[in-house]
Amino acid sequence: RSTSGAEPESARARGAGAERGEHREGERGAAGIRCVAYNNQSNRLAVSRTDGTVEIYNLSANYFQEKFFPGHESRATEALCWAEGQRLFSAGLNGEIMEYDLQALNIKYAMDAFGGPIWSMAASPSGSQLLVGCEDGSVKLFQITPDKIQFERNFDRQKSRILSLSWHPSGTHIAAGSIDYISVFDVKSGSAVHKMIVDRQYMGVSKRKCIVWGVAFLSDGTIISVDSAGKVQFWDSATGTLVKSHLIANADVQSIAVADQEDSFVVGTAEGTVFHFQLVPVTSNSSEKQWVRTKPFQHHTHDVRTVAHSPTALISGGTDTHLVFRPLMEKVEVKNYDAALRKITFPHRCLISCSKKRQLLLFQFAHHLELWRLGSTVATGKNGDTLPLSKNADHLLHLKTKGPENIICSCISPCGSWIAYSTVSRFFLYRLNYEHDNISLKRVSKMPAFLRSALQILFSEDSTKLFVASNQGALHIVQLSGGSFKHLHAFQPQSGTVEAMCLLAVSPDGNWLAASGTSAGVHVYNVKQLKLHCTVPAYNFPVTAMAIAPNTNNLVIAHSDQQVFEYSIPDKQYTDWSRTVQKQGFHHLWLQRDTPITHISFHPKRPMHILLHDAYMFCIIDKSLPLPNDKTLLYNPFPPTNESDVIRRRTAHAFKISKIYKPLLFMDLLDERTLVAVERPLDDIIAQLPPPIKKKKFGT
Repeated sequence: RSTSGAEPESARARGAGAERGEHREGERGAAGIRCVAYNNQSNRLAVSRTDGTVEIYNLSANYFQEKFFPGHESRATEALCWAEGQRLFSAGLNGEIMEYDLQALNIKYAMDAFGGPIWSMAASPSGSQLLVGCEDGSVKLFQITPDKIQFERNFDRQKSRILSLSWHPSGTHIAAGSIDYISVFDVKSGSAVHKMIVDRQYMGVSKRKCIVWGVAFLSDGTIISVDSAGKVQFWDSATGTLVKSHLIANADVQSIAVADQEDSFVVGTAEGTVFHFQLVPVTSNSSEKQWVRTKPFQHHTHDVRTVAHSPTALISGGTDTHLVFRPLMEKVEVKNYDAALRKITFPHRCLISCSKKRQLLLFQFAHHLELWRLGSTVATGKNGDTLPLSKNADHLLHLKTKGPENIICSCISPCGSWIAYSTVSRFFLYRLNYEHDNISLKRVSKMPAFLRSALQILFSEDSTKLFVASNQGALHIVQLSGGSFKHLHAFQPQSGTVEAMCLLAVSPDGNWLAASGTSAGVHVYNVKQLKLHCTVPAYNFPVTAMAIAPNTNNLVIAHSDQQVFEYSIPDKQYTDWSRTVQKQGFHHLWLQRDTPITHISFHPKRPMHILLHDAYMFCIIDKSLPLPNDKTLLYNPFPPTNESDVIRRRTAHAFKISKIYKPLLFMDLLDERTLVAVERPLDDIIAQLPPPIKKKKFGT
C-alpha cells in the first residue's frame, strides 16, 4: 500500500486472501493446547497440543517459541513434565512415555508403560523418579537413569483410571485423583493409606460420577482437588477428611497449578475462566491464614484444559489455541516484558513460502500442503483503494502426506517448479510442470535417508540448489537439474556439538548460506568454496528471522528481544548502520512489541530499505533516514501532506510502520510494485472450534 508505493498490490493480496480464506477455513486450523509444564530452573515452558506437537517457549527471551517437536496422529499427549532439571517427558493415550532430545530436536525413545492409555504423570520433587497414572487403575513408578527410564514398581491398583497425580514436597507420599475418589499412597510401600470419596452433588443435583481432574499436595499435608462438579476442595491427608469446599463454576474445573511458595494457586474451568486463589491472613494482625478466591480472569472463549504458575505469572491454555500469560503485578518488579498480559496464538516461524516468478504461495498445514496462484487486477485507483479482481485466486494443488506424521517444514522454489517438504521419517521432493491451466506433479524417488527430519528447507534464487538443515546439525546442499538431484556437500556441525539448525538464509547470488542454531549463533558458509566463511558474534537472544541483501551481501538478523543487526558477510563485521543503531538504541515502543519478527526481505531497486514484519505490523526501515528517538512518534511516519518539505524531512524517520494487516502470517515483495500479505483472522480460528459453554448473563 502507501508504504511501498504500489497500487495494484492491495487488490492482489486482499483478493487472494479473501478467496483463499473461504476455502482454507474448512480445514481444521491451529490445534488446541492440551497441557503445559513450567521449568523454574531454565524459565522455559513446554506446551503440548492436541495434534501431538510439543513446543518450548523461552520466557527469558521475550517468550519466544525457540523449539518444537512435530505432532503425530497416534500421539494424543495427556501429560507433560520436566525432570532432573532439563529433561522433558510426555505420556499419552497410546500408553507410551517419551523423552525429548532438546539438542537434536527429536524423540530420544518411547517406552510402553503396559497400563493402557496414560492419563497423568508427575516427576518427584528430587526429579529422579517419574510417576504415571494409567487407564487400568495402576500407578507406576519409574527411576530416571542418565540415558533412559527404568520401571521400578506398581502401587496398589485402583478401581478406575488415574486422572491426576501430585507428589508431597517431601517425596514420601502421593495423591492420585480418580473417578469419585482421591487416593493417598505411601511411596515406600506402594500401598494406599487413605481413600477420600468426592461428593457427587452438583448444583444440588447428584451426578452419576465426579471426575477428579486435578490434585495438588501441599507441604502441610493439605490436598487440593478440582473436579467435574465445579468444585475446588481442600482435604486433610492425615485424616482423609474434607476441610473446605468452594463451588466456583457451573461446569468442570479441569486443571490446577500451585506456586512454589505455596502461597497461591490457579485453576482453569470449562467455561474459559481462570481463578486465582491466595493464602491471606484471616484478620489484619492474625498469624492464621486462609485460602481466598481473589481474582477471576476471562481470557479464553473455551475450556481451559491446563494451567501453570510461574514466580511472576499465571499461565493458561486450552481449546481456543491461545497460550495466555497473566502477570501477577505484585510479583513483577520492573515494568518490562513481564508486566504485560500476552496471548500467543500463532507459531513463531513462517509456514508460508512464495514463488515470486509464478506468483504462487505454498501453505503448510499439519498433514497437507496447498498451492495457490494469486489473483490479479487490471483496474487502477488512488493509493489505499481496494481494487476489483479481474482474475480470482486459483487453488492449484492439495498435496496430502502419507502416514501419521506432521509436516515439519516445506518450501516452494522461486521458479515454482519444485516443492520440498519433510516429516520425521521421510523427505519429499516434487517436480511441477505447468501447461496452460493444468499442473502435473512428479515425485523424485530415492531421496537419501539423511535428509529426513529436516528442520528447514530453502532453494537458491535461481532454483538450481536445495539447502536442507537436518536435526543432527548438518547442512546439506543438493544440486537440482531437470527432474533429478545430486548431493553436492554436507557442512558438518562443529566437533562435539549436535545443534539443530532452525533458520537458513541464502544470498540472491547463491554464494553465501547463513544458518542459525537453537543457541543464538549464526554461521555463514561459502557455497562455491564449500567451507565455513565466518561466525557472527554470539548474542544472548535467539534469532527469529534473517535474510541476506542483494548486491551488498549484508546479513540482516532479527532477535527475540526485537534487536535488529546488519552484518557484512564480505567484511566479516557489523556495518556502520548497525553500529549506529546499537549506539543510539531502538525506540522503546519498538522494543516493547510482543511478537517476534518472522520474515525479512529487500526491495530490489531500493538498497537502503529493509522490509520486515511480525504478527501485528509490517515495517520498512529506511537506512538513509535518521533513527527515531524516544520523544518521536514511532507509529506516525507520514507527516501531513500540507506541511512544507522542510518540516516533512525534519519529522521523517527510518521506521515506516503499517498495522493495516493483522494477524499477519506472511508478507513479501512479489516484484517492484507488488506486495503480498497473508492474514489469519482470529474469528476464523474460533469459528472452527466446538461451541463454548453457554453462560447465563445477568438480566437475561
